[in-house]
Amino acid sequence: MRRLSLALGALILPALFVPFVLAAGFFKVGENAPSFSLTAITGETVSLDSYKGKVVVLGLFHICDPCMIQGSTLQKVYESTQGKNVAVVGVNSSGNSKKDVGEFLSAFPVKVTYPYLLDPSKVTDKLYGGGKFIPNVYVIDQNGVIRWQRVGNMDLAGADVIVAEVEKLLASGSSKM
Repeated sequence: MRRLSLALGALILPALFVPFVLAAGFFKVGENAPSFSLTAITGETVSLDSYKGKVVVLGLFHICDPCMIQGSTLQKVYESTQGKNVAVVGVNSSGNSKKDVGEFLSAFPVKVTYPYLLDPSKVTDKLYGGGKFIPNVYVIDQNGVIRWQRVGNMDLAGADVIVAEVEKLLASGSSKM
């Protein structure tokens, strides 16, 4: 019985960690954030480059419960950073329709007031390595360099943790950390 338990453990444990190992190869912490230009659900065009000089919190989401939770967390970050040199942006990176994204946002436990962008061609999924690993949250410094990234909705990507990362970058005034 003990051998069976050890054998199962040897098979199951690596399977639990594979997504984290694979995800590490997709993300570009320390590199320039890939640029994109998309349309917000409210109709305006938003480009990542337009936020140069600000700390950017970027959330990449699909229509799923973990994304709803993380998207609600970003609303807390948005509210906590009002009046600071910070932009919070959400992206539906899975190509869903404006109607579907609108219905999804209306189901959130909080009203989303940060820009929420539509990505019908899944550009951001390709640029940022999303797709299989969702939700993704990035903190990008004032010079457009990715300084922090987390996958999934977990304590490691809670509002307090994200705001602390933002505050570090605001205090430094640049990408040199």
